Amino acid sequence: METQRVAVIIEDDKDIRDLLHAVLQQSGFEVHASPTGADGVEAVRRHNPAVVTLDLGLPDIDGFEVIRQLRLFSDAYIVMLTARAEELDTLMGLEAGADDYITKPFRPRELRARISAMMRRPRKDDNAAAAPAAAPGVPAAAAGAPTRPAETPIQDAAEGVFNHNGLLLDAETRTTQLSGRDVELTRTEFDLLHALLESGRRVRSKTDLVRRLRGEEYDTGSYISDSDERTIEVHVGNLRRKLGDDSRSPNWLETVRGVGYRLAPAK
Repeated sequence: METQRVAVIIEDDKDIRDLLHAVLQQSGFEVHASPTGADGVEAVRRHNPAVVTLDLGLPDIDGFEVIRQLRLFSDAYIVMLTARAEELDTLMGLEAGADDYITKPFRPRELRARISAMMRRPRKDDNAAAAPAAAPGVPAAAAGAPTRPAETPIQDAAEGVFNHNGLLLDAETRTTQLSGRDVELTRTEFDLLHALLESGRRVRSKTDLVRRLRGEEYDTGSYISDSDERTIEVHVGNLRRKLGDDSRSPNWLETVRGVGYRLAPAK
């Protein structure tokens, strides 16, 4: 039987906390709520949730510090709750490691839709257990997988395994290595990098990448704001920082000005 999904709410306003509790519980989550940042960090450590909702304005430690502490041990999706006037704070939260944000006052339907899209993306542990056994010296996801077409810029990539300019991404185990060194990415960062490696030299617009993160395989006509596109810019910036990529002479993530991003040429 499938283990019940777990969510942690970190919110000091009781009315909002109760509303979030009801929305998440109706969405099938086991819910744990904390009124302070310190209690919230401990709740995440104790319950290992899939999703965390986080108010940035907490009474003890600020939300940015909570995000930084959570990212030391948790790969949960972190959804910030922000006021519309706090766009700079929102971008700082994304840079600290949050995955998404909802502006206050929020609509329960929108929150459910965002979280539903997140849950369609696998956690690292989910895929690691299902990865096929590999022969010695062969990446796990490469065992028994077909070879990708020769025209793709990804070098010798088996299905789900991408190797480009020393960067290895395994979609099955959701792991990333750079020159043999593990690179710790949030799930959102991993999914963006996966999308760009998968597309090769084909340009992915910011709008397209927003839809990818929402789990929309096709253009469903859903509204995508300038803030949504700036969120992609911040996540790409985080990826570049973690990979040590220079935007002026990139090895992996190339900006197509005014359009979006694509994979840099093979070297």
